[in-house]
Amino acid sequence: MPTEPSASASSPAPDAATPSAQAPPAQAPATQTPATPSAQTPTPPGRRASLRDLLTDKFGELSIRSIQILIVLTLAAVVVFALVQLKLVVIPVLIALILASALNPLMNFFRRHGLSSMLATWITLVAGIVVIGGLITLIVFAVRGQWSSLGDSASQGIDDLHGFIVGLPIDIDQSQIDGARDAVTGFLTSSQFGTGALAGVSAAGEVITGAVLMVVILFFFLKDGGRIWRFLISPFRGYRHARGERIGSTAVRVFGGYVRGTAIIAFVDAAAIGIGLAILQVPLALPLAIIVFIGAFIPIVGATLAGVLAALVALVANGPVVALIVVIIVIGVNQLEGNFLQPVVMAQSLKLHPLVILVALTAGTILGGIIGAVLSVPIAAVAWAIVKVWSGPEHEPHDAVETRKPDPEPAAG
Repeated sequence: MPTEPSASASSPAPDAATPSAQAPPAQAPATQTPATPSAQTPTPPGRRASLRDLLTDKFGELSIRSIQILIVLTLAAVVVFALVQLKLVVIPVLIALILASALNPLMNFFRRHGLSSMLATWITLVAGIVVIGGLITLIVFAVRGQWSSLGDSASQGIDDLHGFIVGLPIDIDQSQIDGARDAVTGFLTSSQFGTGALAGVSAAGEVITGAVLMVVILFFFLKDGGRIWRFLISPFRGYRHARGERIGSTAVRVFGGYVRGTAIIAFVDAAAIGIGLAILQVPLALPLAIIVFIGAFIPIVGATLAGVLAALVALVANGPVVALIVVIIVIGVNQLEGNFLQPVVMAQSLKLHPLVILVALTAGTILGGIIGAVLSVPIAAVAWAIVKVWSGPEHEPHDAVETRKPDPEPAAG
């Protein structure tokens, strides 16, 4: 019988090249610690600090931030300087923008009643020119009609004031009064006064040029103001475009509300002071009332200065008693304006602290004179309103979208 091969003979010999027998056990790769940046490691002694070390420490960060602030301030100063140099263009553009914002409700009224933009613009512009021209005509005729009587009253008033000063217990003799009068007369007849008059003629030419330019710009703002703003924000998309729309609507609303509210307050001031001057028979009552109306567009100080001018005219023409009554009237009107008219009429347009108004008035006067003082406060009001709507509508809360909680599940019966 054949014999079966033995297990030892039939089983193959272990292969020497088998990987399981010869391969060494796998070793875990050595972990390498990342090199820490040099900014986080202290500089070893004896080695000079690198430029990166100098710029990334606390003092370096403060220095970089200071340089950035200086660059921003320099750019702002350059922009302001350029605007001041171009004030013959900038001021008419700003005035036209403010007037167009104030007349925007009238333009919308005409459009709602079927008038075209061209016809509505011409009606609004011509009506404004007629009103302003009528006021100027009233001032000219009033001054011409009362100038001779004002001269006689002024001469008599100066003599009365001279006698009043001489009678004071203060040691003022006749020679000092005559010296002051001679100094005023000498200045009026000097070459310096003539140079100032020539400068005034040049300034009058600039005013006429700026007025014509302002009327032209106002025409296009009234006719195509919305289209112009949509063209300016057309390159933006998404939330930037929505921000541009908010800025435009906010600027028109605040500018228009400021001008309309100030006009109401100015009319009340001018009417009250003008009626008082007319009752007291002060010369040039109507021109002085119009000056009060114009001065009221300079907050805090405008109407007061116009009232002081009215008191001076009353002092020269009617004597100190009438001038004192005029001062009392001016103070009463200012109190009425500050305590009642300003909070009611300007509540939604001029949300600025009085200190901010004073700073804006000072800066505007330094940069642009009287026109700068008139324009500074509405520009500050619009700037603050734009800041408030920069990230979203002013009165919209952050959680405006209301999430409804799920109804509770019914209890198992």
